Amino acid sequence: MSTTSKASGGSRGALDGLVVVDLTRVLAGPLCTQILSDHGADVIKVEPPSGDETRTLGPPFNAAGEAAYFSSLNRGKRAMSLDLALPEARAVLRRMLAKADVLIENFLPGTMERWGLGYEQDLAAEFPRLVYCNISGFGADGPMGALPGYDAVLQAMCGLMSVNGDPQSGPTRVGIPLVDHLTGYVALTGILMALRVRDQTGRGQRVEATLFDTAFSLLIPQAANWLASGKAPGLLGSAHPNIAPYDKYRVSDGDIFIGILNDGQFKRFCLHIGRADWPNDPRYASNAQRLRNRDALKAEIELVLKGVAAAPLCEALMKAGVPAGVVNSVPDAFAQPHAQHRALRIERKGYTGVRSPSRLYGTPGIPGDAPPSFAQHSAELLRELGYTDEDIERLQDSGAAPRVRR
Repeated sequence: MSTTSKASGGSRGALDGLVVVDLTRVLAGPLCTQILSDHGADVIKVEPPSGDETRTLGPPFNAAGEAAYFSSLNRGKRAMSLDLALPEARAVLRRMLAKADVLIENFLPGTMERWGLGYEQDLAAEFPRLVYCNISGFGADGPMGALPGYDAVLQAMCGLMSVNGDPQSGPTRVGIPLVDHLTGYVALTGILMALRVRDQTGRGQRVEATLFDTAFSLLIPQAANWLASGKAPGLLGSAHPNIAPYDKYRVSDGDIFIGILNDGQFKRFCLHIGRADWPNDPRYASNAQRLRNRDALKAEIELVLKGVAAAPLCEALMKAGVPAGVVNSVPDAFAQPHAQHRALRIERKGYTGVRSPSRLYGTPGIPGDAPPSFAQHSAELLRELGYTDEDIERLQDSGAAPRVRR
């Protein structure tokens, strides 16, 4: 397969030369492979004839009719479509795997096995250097094995909603697909570790990432608190179960968040707001006491701050060594000078996105081209695999490799 460099200044990215076959859709898998692409990998996005569902999850849509959701997860990839229910399409995939380093898929467990593409049964012997990553809701076995999984459902099942929200709202979904996001990073980490082992042994292996396991890993410190105390965590709104004051506070023109971790920060906070007496108040003298009296402390803090503007207060507190931030909207978050300094917004003709968070200073990642249209690179990829124009026409006519949509 071709591996066109996306980097500049002589750097080709940490993963230059790596070929990734991406059979995933929606969020966790595409996020993982987008990061691989940002760091130089040649990612080939193989979609079913119906396409990745996120292409239609709008509005908003871009000028090409693709949902913004899709564009946030698929830059820098080359796209083709294969109907893997057909033997001719599976033969194409096998040609791809002969040159690939990584295969990542998120079909329901058992699907690849039914197609004769299971890792242990088929691919491990045929492609011994292949790192195979499968992402699923619950894994392949156990009481819920092979069942479909979705982010919000896992947030509910695994206890995350039970600790998010306040008594008035009740249990509430976290406002981003947090489990999907982290599962993408779990898959990414596993793939990179497996590639490290392959460098040492010459052999690939299977990597598994499940939404169920990932959701449980997010229960820090809530699970530890319950295991130690036997007391089920409850709804605290924006407060922290182990730290106070660590919460959202109302000020004159909005809300701020103050995150005070230790007694030194609490003393500096009290001095700044003119309440130097609080650290000597038995109710607030230690974190344990502040936790017991969190409601009274919050009410007193908001009384002091009710006439204070958010932005200058947070700036002054941060300079004093007290972590604090304005509760921003998404547009306001992007408008922050530091967000601009960190170059978190990617803008180029026909595409706007968010930079991947990892930075390598020796081999910097460079975000790739705008996300591909459906099957945009099919003919190009098939030619790289050795198919003639006549072969390509036949594969397209049969539906094994659907054409570009006009």
